Amino acid sequence: MRLTRCYVDGPLAPGAEVLLPEEVANHLLRVLRLSPGDACVLFNGDGHDYAARLLAADKRQARAQVLTARAVATESPLRITLLQGIARGEKMDFILQKATELGVARVLPVESERSEVKLAGARADKRLAHWRQVVIAACEQSGRARVPEVLPPQLLTSAAALREGQGFLLDPQADMTLAALRDTGLLACTLAIGPEGGWSPRDRQVLAAAGFTGLRLGPRVLRTETAGLAAIAALQALAGDLG
Repeated sequence: MRLTRCYVDGPLAPGAEVLLPEEVANHLLRVLRLSPGDACVLFNGDGHDYAARLLAADKRQARAQVLTARAVATESPLRITLLQGIARGEKMDFILQKATELGVARVLPVESERSEVKLAGARADKRLAHWRQVVIAACEQSGRARVPEVLPPQLLTSAAALREGQGFLLDPQADMTLAALRDTGLLACTLAIGPEGGWSPRDRQVLAAAGFTGLRLGPRVLRTETAGLAAIAALQALAGDLG
């Protein structure tokens, strides 16, 4: 039987006793109906799964003892950064969830000229905390033991400067195709995906100045919630761990 994996933001080591976060304790005790003595799996993003068992629980908290540690090899050899124009509501959640499942290493949420969502102050902080929880939940489900980094929302000029590896801007009219990347030893790249309204001409200039080049994934124009995921999957099949 597959054991439930739960994220704990703190150090884990065999033999240690851990006070579980309230949301984790609630999920294990009230949703899954586990009891003291039952097994679970904890992880904290350091690349390991930690087999554990519940020790004690009450209405407010639960404790677990870590039994063993196991290295988890679920990270792709291709490090992909997703530079994503912020999408509305559940679309952004969907993008983050599926990108995590597909193995993305880092996400840069950006505001651009045509962004329909503008975030600042407390609203931005709240949305960022929510996005990070979406990513953690996707790691719990998909078996990843390293949590992708989600940076705070920022302007395109700032995010473009954080490019890792080759920078790609999806464009149905671009000369470069996926076939051109075959056997190039691609190890890291950054995908720039526009918001619902697409990249403006000025946005494209910013990306070009930051070293992004056009990449033709196919002849059709894809929606923001489709484009990045399709490109990530294609790149993982080409140079990562999907095959």
